[in-house]
Amino acid sequence: MNYIEILRQNGLLREINEPCDIELEIAHASYIEVKKSDSKALLFTNVTDKNGKKYPPVLTNIFGSKRATELILGVHPDAVASEISSLLKPKKPKNFGEKLDFLSYLFGMRKVFTKRLKERGECQEVAYFGEAANLYDLPVLKTWALDGGAFITMGQVYTQSLNGELQNLGMYRLQVYDKNRLGMHWQIHKDGANFFNEYKKAGRKMPVSVAIGGDPLYIWCGQAPLPKGIFELLLYGFIRKQPARLVKSLTNEIYIPHDADFVIEGFVDTSKSELEGPFGDHTGFYTPIEPFPVMEVTAITHKKEPIFHATVVGKPPLEDKYFGWATERIFLPLLQTTVPELVDYNMPENGVFHNLILAKLNTLYPAHAKQAMHAFWGVGQMSFVKHAIFVDENAPDLGKYDEISDFILNRFGVKSMLVSEGVCDQLDHASPNSCYGGKLGIDATNDFSINAPELLSDEALLSKFQSEVGEILALKQYKTNTKNPICIVKIDKKEPVKFAFEKLVKFSSNFRILIFVGCENRLDNAYMLIWRVVNNIDALRDIFINEAVVGVDATSKNAADGYEREWPKQTDCSREVVENLIKKGVVKDDQELFEKFEIFG
Repeated sequence: MNYIEILRQNGLLREINEPCDIELEIAHASYIEVKKSDSKALLFTNVTDKNGKKYPPVLTNIFGSKRATELILGVHPDAVASEISSLLKPKKPKNFGEKLDFLSYLFGMRKVFTKRLKERGECQEVAYFGEAANLYDLPVLKTWALDGGAFITMGQVYTQSLNGELQNLGMYRLQVYDKNRLGMHWQIHKDGANFFNEYKKAGRKMPVSVAIGGDPLYIWCGQAPLPKGIFELLLYGFIRKQPARLVKSLTNEIYIPHDADFVIEGFVDTSKSELEGPFGDHTGFYTPIEPFPVMEVTAITHKKEPIFHATVVGKPPLEDKYFGWATERIFLPLLQTTVPELVDYNMPENGVFHNLILAKLNTLYPAHAKQAMHAFWGVGQMSFVKHAIFVDENAPDLGKYDEISDFILNRFGVKSMLVSEGVCDQLDHASPNSCYGGKLGIDATNDFSINAPELLSDEALLSKFQSEVGEILALKQYKTNTKNPICIVKIDKKEPVKFAFEKLVKFSSNFRILIFVGCENRLDNAYMLIWRVVNNIDALRDIFINEAVVGVDATSKNAADGYEREWPKQTDCSREVVENLIKKGVVKDDQELFEKFEIFG
């Protein structure tokens, strides 16, 4: 099925025929496009580089809206979730007809399993081996100015266990080192990394094949949080109602989809690693330079007329917003097997998935919400969630952020907080230790609030604060209609923020929650404030409680804060590149959008 044509027919594709460079231009245009309320997939047909070299077309933002995501799935995500729920809680057939229907359904489930073809696939119509295989012939994008190079961002990475019994599809960023070496940024908790450790112990090279393009549902399945050991393409078969058709790679034992546009085959020498990064990732910050395995390319194959798929990551909202929406809906029934009383959950886009989650719970007994927090932190990829807020079944719709935040703040109190420690996403920069750090749970299923503070105007409160802490530059109060207004304080800190908080506690009758942010923040931009705050805090280090008031340090950290790593820069577009795209008519000069999402920082 031609998904590009489907998007075109539904008004969800924009074709760009102006010449666009694989270094920054295509990525910046895609980054800005997906932030629009009517965003479309972009098909770049005139792809070039600074030397004038021509490349195959590049497709970005294919999951660039809810409608596009629904068209790719073929059904609404809720329909998939409903079917999963029915399988997990099957109803006893009431009559012979229902028994036949159920047996017919079970028989149809055979299509979940992948089908291996004997002949070559479309993905192998053109093949290059050994030295003839050249990664520089692919239109691999450089997304951000400070990136360590060009990265494949929508590669489907296929691996298998040492004994060949388990297969895995993952979606990892892949840095191009040279014409036949590719970085493998699989994080330590991924199945690909687990397989790698098996091969390393055995002293063997690990076969890997990377597919690009084909049915876009492969891409979504590659990031789906399935239980360990389940091949992601089984989910493809479940949704499509037909098996994923696979062909064997030409130089290793890995099977890949027959209809991929490109396939990069090779082996990872488990005795070698190379520094990878930096890279502006989906958190909106650059990740550090660290050693990762390297794939030695043995072959590159492709269709006769291939299209290179890419995605762009950085500050929200981006294409992964719609990946997350589908994942959130589809995996609700699986979460409910661990927390049966879970009614719903929501991952706000500016929480970039692991940084913030809202959950609605049918509470049955005291501390039920706190029990559920621990359950969340012990389940698969939910274990990486840093901040979890639980409300009861009477709360507003979780997607109505203004209403739900009022509800939470009218119940919040210091006794509603649970500060814990556990694993973090390897991309999280706030924790003092890579891969684990502080977590915060808030129980808003009960009312833990006290009386509202005596409100002052922003100007009057600022004057009070500055009388004690001269480094405070500005402040803005949000949610003053609730019992727990949030006061955002911009500070040019000269010492750890906890000292400023301790000085301001004397004014606690005038506030409840103080959040300290750095000079890079705009206090009138709540969307980006939330993004930066939940990115920048580690609950164990950065939350201070003094009787009824709470302080939060969301500034960048340094050695004085006990932070020994290098604090990362955020992903900002190049003004020069964007201005050039505007001149070419590729990007609209939309200053309101640029300001809203802090395109230039």
